[in-house]
Amino acid sequence: MFTIETIRTAPKILLHDHLDGGLRPATIIELAKKAGNKELPTYNEHELSNWMIDTANRNDLKLYLEAFTHTISAMQTKEAIYQVAAECAEDLAEDGVIYAEIRFAPELHLDGGLNVTEVIESALSGFRDGTRESDTTINVLICAIRSHSHSKEMMEFALQFRRRGVVGFDIAGPEIGYPPTNHLAAFKLARENNFPFTIHAGEVGGSEYIEEAINQCGAARIGHGLGIRDDLSVDGNGDLTMSDLALYIRDRQIALEMCPTSNMHIGVVRSISEHPINALLSYGFCTTINTDNRLMSRTSLTEEIQKCGLSFGWDLNTLHTLMGNALFASFISEEQKEDLNTRLSEWYLSYSKDRKENREHH
Repeated sequence: MFTIETIRTAPKILLHDHLDGGLRPATIIELAKKAGNKELPTYNEHELSNWMIDTANRNDLKLYLEAFTHTISAMQTKEAIYQVAAECAEDLAEDGVIYAEIRFAPELHLDGGLNVTEVIESALSGFRDGTRESDTTINVLICAIRSHSHSKEMMEFALQFRRRGVVGFDIAGPEIGYPPTNHLAAFKLARENNFPFTIHAGEVGGSEYIEEAINQCGAARIGHGLGIRDDLSVDGNGDLTMSDLALYIRDRQIALEMCPTSNMHIGVVRSISEHPINALLSYGFCTTINTDNRLMSRTSLTEEIQKCGLSFGWDLNTLHTLMGNALFASFISEEQKEDLNTRLSEWYLSYSKDRKENREHH
């Protein structure tokens, strides 16, 4: 086992984190006051933090998404989006994250008169400035809202910014009733331009949307992917049986972007110990661990790892495997992956050496 401080200092990689789900409570209050917004449930920082987690933790994805009303309404100016992105970068660096792919949906930030280009530029500028003082690198995934019809247009914007910090595409929002195949035109455009994308699928429900996301849309990664657990069974002798889809995901190492605390809050698992992340990891799936929404779940990547570490008895080798999986699945060049992998490996090697020397010394 490891201490929370060890996890915090370990270099970490984060693939699934929503910008509008990670604001500081104080920033929401500050931005709401600037905008003259009288709609916040409270203007007390501590109370607002509690309200967010209480609103999110209601065992239902649609109810969970209600908490975003206040974060999104605060992010309707260039200055606000810039500030939120810069603070996100600072918070992740403080948590020991060396590489992150942060996602947001530009179409949710147009109510104040901004256009999509201005939204993306403001976020990229915030990330750039927010990482100046650290060794953290942040890239962006552009999301389209799956219950809307702007996905092809959002994909076009993602392509416009592909050399400027946007490295991938996603669809997010309410899942049931909004299959990924509703957005085939966007995914076709991505494939034609060799542009990688992930798809939220199997966050609620079974593996049906996961199958669509992979087989019909061509997703390189799956956001959450919890529903694949329904395609695995272990008999009384401990023998594992998998569906063809599960075997394909495992054998092709299609990454699952798992977010344990968030999954618990929407009610798809009752506790961390029930989460399939550890089983899937042990069965050889390309499993990754993520935060989803740091504000709504009041979490960090360090805390997600610690909670799972306590539940499943993870050690530093497990952590190294998870971070290696995330790096393998990231949407960056092989050269960038090699550089980050060197940083990962050097830290784990140095830490293991120090521990060995301390044991020998004692």
